[in-house]
Amino acid sequence: MERCVLVSSGKDPYILITNRRSWERCLKELQEAPRIAVDLEANGLYAYREKICLIQISTDRNHFIVDPLAGFSLEGLKPIFADESVEKVFHAVDYDLTLLQGLYRWKVRGLFDTMRAAEILGHTSIGLASLLGSFYGLTLSKKYQKANWGLRPLSREHLLYAYNDTCHLLRLRDDLATHLVRENLMEEAREAFEQVCHMPPAMRVFDPDHFWKIPGALHLDDPLPAVLKALFIFRESEAQKQDVPSFKIMSNKMLAGIIQQVGTWHKTGVRELVPDACIPLKLLERYRAVLMKTIQAALLHLPPPRISCQSIHTNGFWQRLEKLKEWRKNEADGQGVQSNVVLTRAAMTEIAERNPGTLQALSMLKLLGPVCCRKYGPDILEVLRSASEEAPSNKQT
Repeated sequence: MERCVLVSSGKDPYILITNRRSWERCLKELQEAPRIAVDLEANGLYAYREKICLIQISTDRNHFIVDPLAGFSLEGLKPIFADESVEKVFHAVDYDLTLLQGLYRWKVRGLFDTMRAAEILGHTSIGLASLLGSFYGLTLSKKYQKANWGLRPLSREHLLYAYNDTCHLLRLRDDLATHLVRENLMEEAREAFEQVCHMPPAMRVFDPDHFWKIPGALHLDDPLPAVLKALFIFRESEAQKQDVPSFKIMSNKMLAGIIQQVGTWHKTGVRELVPDACIPLKLLERYRAVLMKTIQAALLHLPPPRISCQSIHTNGFWQRLEKLKEWRKNEADGQGVQSNVVLTRAAMTEIAERNPGTLQALSMLKLLGPVCCRKYGPDILEVLRSASEEAPSNKQT
């Protein structure tokens, strides 16, 4: 097989794919492989419009590093990822699924997630480096964990780091699978993998009203929420223009610092922004004029309607949620696993909101697979019933 190395002249353990010819040879092997290990590197820490910058794929024969930015089509991978008969081994697949579904519109079926497998088995340190260390005594460098993978050329050290993310995954998968079978947990694990595959991608969509999620926003007095919302929108617009993440324009801490200063203007009579522990001089040197214009315009606007987290949920939601949290923790402690193995936060919140009264109703929510529904369903329904009985509206006065 053709070996395409851009950076290194030495013999490398990976095959770097940077042109159509080498990709076609790589794809032929992938089409014949019964299983593949996969990882992605993206540039979300450096770009507003995130891209997949590397795709690492290991088979039982070879280790490939594919460059999606090299200009050839990767559509040949799409049917492989969607084929349930070909096992795709990822570690911590959620983010990779979001990228593949959101950017490429690819589905992933036939999943084995080594992180979730480790969670189900009760491992407390579930990072890839930790698992490889505990299973095989290997030490992985984290030097390039936050590297800008969109840059070219990438050094040999970058590529070796990327290679290490998949080169041990198939072996780790086999050892975790052995333990799952031994503990009679494989069916539960398979169900968890399947559930992840069908979750909608958590794509980033800007909502101007999400400024309320900034710590402290709900406690601001008028007219400061209007100012914060205007600055929040400005930050997003500027990030889009510069194609950088919004936090690289202004952090939430900087936004809070500006709001704090604006809140003192009516006392001091001085309408100016000055550098302090939260607002760096560099920020003001670059944006002072537009920040002042944005703030002054916002002060003339009506304050945005306040969001009450209490009002958006059904009656008794908070009692049910607290009861489910308590039950989930006790159940997880009894099994020696993390709470999200028993019930994810999202599933727990939705169950508290929908308040199903029967196993059939719980099953129809499609938040739990058949195995977990049989295992936890009766307890969940009992918790919901108990919470309803203890709700203030149901108590006798």
